Amino acid sequence: MSVVITVAQQKGGAGKTTLAANLAAALAESRKVAVLDIDPQHSLARWHALRAAHKNATAITLSDVSGWRLGNELDKLRRSHDVLIIDSPPQVDTDAKLAIRAADLVLVPIQPSPPDLWAAEGTLKVAGEEKRRARILLNRVPASGRLRDAVTAEIASRGYPAFATALGNRVGFAGAFAQGLGVTESAPRSTASQELRALLAEIEGVLG
Repeated sequence: MSVVITVAQQKGGAGKTTLAANLAAALAESRKVAVLDIDPQHSLARWHALRAAHKNATAITLSDVSGWRLGNELDKLRRSHDVLIIDSPPQVDTDAKLAIRAADLVLVPIQPSPPDLWAAEGTLKVAGEEKRRARILLNRVPASGRLRDAVTAEIASRGYPAFATALGNRVGFAGAFAQGLGVTESAPRSTASQELRALLAEIEGVLG
């Protein structure tokens, strides 16, 4: 049985696509992975095209089917892959709702700022309506500052589910993405890679 992870966030700049790519590359080390790019900007598809230049990069299937064909595409990919990662549009529209409905886990990245958290509320609401598991992920977290603690406290006070792992604002994530790679491939011993693997361990725990 395949697993579907939908990366969703209404606010731009949260690192949604970079996160999806890095997760896909890391999971592809041991699983058959597909990525579905239904974000109109199609940045994940561009990342995938760059990846083709790396002969030793693990194969990842790409689909950018959206609209009325999305449901059938999801069914097809689930039958032929172990993990499907969906990069959803930056607004809760029909495609985004379908992606959330199909998910075993909805991953909601936010930067440690109140506007990001406020924007996540719509995604969490849809996930709740669809009875899907969702988790907030603090992403692009600065090395220092009180804002992370304040946002973490607000997440807890509102009762929102969140990962204990946070991903730092590290150039390794973006640098790997710019090459069509994941940070676990381009810098496997880096702090960024360690953080990503810690997140993967948490995801596996949530999914059982």
